Amino acid sequence: MKKIRLGSGAGYSGDRIEPAVELAEKGEIQYLCFECLAERTIAIAQQAKLKDPAQGYDALLAARMEAVLPVCHQKGIKIITNMGAANPQAGAAKIKQIAEKLNIRGIKIAAVSGDDVLAALRDQELTIEETGAKLSTIKEKLVSANAYMGAAPIIEALQAGADIVITGRVADPALFIAPLVYEFGWSLDDWNLMGQATVIGHLLECAGQVTGGYFSDPGFKDVPGVGHLGFPIAEVGADGSVVITKVESAGGMVTLATCKEQLLYEIHNPKTYFTPDVVADFTGVKMEQIAKDQVRVSGGAGAAKTGLLKVSLGYVDSYIGEGQISYAGPGAVNRGRLALDIVKERLEFMGVKMQESRYDLMGVDSLHGEKLSAGHDPYEVRVRVTGRTETLAEAVRIGNEVETLYTNGPAGGGGAWKSAREVVAMVSVIVPDSVVNYSVQYEVI
Repeated sequence: MKKIRLGSGAGYSGDRIEPAVELAEKGEIQYLCFECLAERTIAIAQQAKLKDPAQGYDALLAARMEAVLPVCHQKGIKIITNMGAANPQAGAAKIKQIAEKLNIRGIKIAAVSGDDVLAALRDQELTIEETGAKLSTIKEKLVSANAYMGAAPIIEALQAGADIVITGRVADPALFIAPLVYEFGWSLDDWNLMGQATVIGHLLECAGQVTGGYFSDPGFKDVPGVGHLGFPIAEVGADGSVVITKVESAGGMVTLATCKEQLLYEIHNPKTYFTPDVVADFTGVKMEQIAKDQVRVSGGAGAAKTGLLKVSLGYVDSYIGEGQISYAGPGAVNRGRLALDIVKERLEFMGVKMQESRYDLMGVDSLHGEKLSAGHDPYEVRVRVTGRTETLAEAVRIGNEVETLYTNGPAGGGGAWKSAREVVAMVSVIVPDSVVNYSVQYEVI
């Protein structure tokens, strides 16, 4: 029976790069998939694109491609990723540029777009899922609207001979479903196979979580070699059978427990897990430890897709101002509390309007270590004041007031830090899949 090995090269935008290289070099994989988008990530990418039309793709795209392209090209490993974020075409152009710099020839890069539906939805009176409010209430604050596409455009790109496929917003499992459908000739309306494929994609999508990274809890759930954590591999048969494993020499582990935790991750109703490709059913999933770091997974099922898509909406919600300062030595706690009282009084006196605020004393031994701090009424504390405001100018004033504690008391403050930043909030709406008209464009070297 034909088998395909898929490697998970990343579980989020800022993930490590070295495990992906390890997978390409030692994993005997045919596909290397990078899942690098979160709801907020793509909204931030949209903001970057608005400032510069040549930007809007993942910040680590260049670094990842420079690291893996040589070995992937040498071994014929195809790359699939959503690192295109808000600008897959620009991402594809960047990959082409990197390949040319590395003197790599004979590759075809596909850029999948169509998930950006902001223009189509801006004037629609849709209901926001999380609040029940109408979309019109945040219309003027909208930054992005990205629909979760399915596997179909990635499959089309692979059928056209693409060696690298870069997308915007697609459902996370779709990155892994697509190569399986392409390689095995599965029908997209074989709902049980699509359900099993979704199980596979879900187990892989967060990379190091299923090999013990996020699972680890010293003394309760010990994991070997987490400093050199390996990322997972799925060895999949033409019948949908799968074994989850990793590179033997890599750190971490693949066990029933790590796989079960990842299976349940972000799943509200395991009977009806809605995706663009299928309504997956996880309730019949069975797992078997067949060898060290090898778990066989079966029993994924599914029902017909709904024809509806989730759209993540990013909008400018507010601003957050923050200030921090440290106090150490005898009386640190009392001085820290006085500092908080002073800042609170000052912000009220100046009329800084905050929708929400927090005044915290953090830490016990972050400045001078456990030895000097031991046995004392906390020897050191960190003051933190944060506030949510409607304007950037008011957010700036919060951090400024904390910083002025340097000379305006209490005694002994140090290490002041301040920031003010825009808050991009996320909500969602549900739309018919007819709203999305995807396209695939190609770069050939």
